[in-house]
Amino acid sequence: MNPYFVGLEWLATAVIALDEHRCVRYINPAAENLLALSAVQTHGLPLDQVFHQPTQIHAALDYAIDNNASFTEHELHLQIDDRTLQLSGTFTPVESPAAAFMLEFHAMDQQLKISRDEHMLLQQQANRELVRNLAHEIKNPLGGIRGAAQLLEYELSSETREYTQVIIQESDRLQSLMDRLLTPHRLPQIKALNIHEVLERVRSVTLAETPKGLRIQRDYDTSIPDIIGDREQLIQVVLNIVRNAVQAMHGQGEIRLRTRIARQVTLAMKRYPLAALIQIIDNGPGIPESIRDRIFFPLVSAREGGSGLGLTLAQTFVHQHHGTIEVTSEPGKTCFTLLLPLGITPTTT
Repeated sequence: MNPYFVGLEWLATAVIALDEHRCVRYINPAAENLLALSAVQTHGLPLDQVFHQPTQIHAALDYAIDNNASFTEHELHLQIDDRTLQLSGTFTPVESPAAAFMLEFHAMDQQLKISRDEHMLLQQQANRELVRNLAHEIKNPLGGIRGAAQLLEYELSSETREYTQVIIQESDRLQSLMDRLLTPHRLPQIKALNIHEVLERVRSVTLAETPKGLRIQRDYDTSIPDIIGDREQLIQVVLNIVRNAVQAMHGQGEIRLRTRIARQVTLAMKRYPLAALIQIIDNGPGIPESIRDRIFFPLVSAREGGSGLGLTLAQTFVHQHHGTIEVTSEPGKTCFTLLLPLGITPTTT
């Protein structure tokens, strides 16, 4: 062992040392335990081979270099193989013949995570209640408007009936929108299902309705057991996400459907031994930063003319299955991650 690293062996803090090329030169035992990595196997590997797409780490290191000071990222998402870890990390440039950077990792403060999850759940419940009440309030006068337009049509000449037709057609469009807003509140149809059958259904539908130029790649873990859930709701979840990606890429690009087993996950403040991890990854332009934090809110859309309901409905259906849905996005890569606990029966919300 390099003598510069001897003192780090006994630290409770997880530490990784990198050289100027951002390759691993040292991992202390605390980091091996926290990250479930082997010091021997990772020695000499670049960051991109240790972590999957370590964009946050590279950005933090760049910032630390530019400012010649330590930088701390409080909500760091690291993907190692099929595991996603939520950590805080401090990144420090050092002047040493043994290393150019020191990385320190800590498990994210559990109370902070619980508080954030509680706030998110309350916000989602308030959003759903607001949308449901709004839809009910709009449906009643909408029927009256359409009926009055139909009666008025009989009194007008054929040259002016096109105006009443606009009223009727727009009323029907709003009626359809209201129905979609209220759809999630039906009782789910529960049965055992294979998540890959859901993904294959979405894949075939998407390829059938999209011109040539779109590629949908599979990366499945076929050992995932059946999920207890509503097949049509889960198809709608994945279909809404995939259709958004296709529209953002104008039908040209690649979408990857990826599944893995996740172990010991916390969803909605409950701990589950096993969950199905489903990722929908596209190489499109990414979600605009201005709406990235609100992408699951009702009526928020990056597409002109979009209703902004597809992801809201997807989130509602996932929550009925006791799961979570999250997104990370940057130009060239958007990844929606779904976690669905195994063996848990969905509920209504």
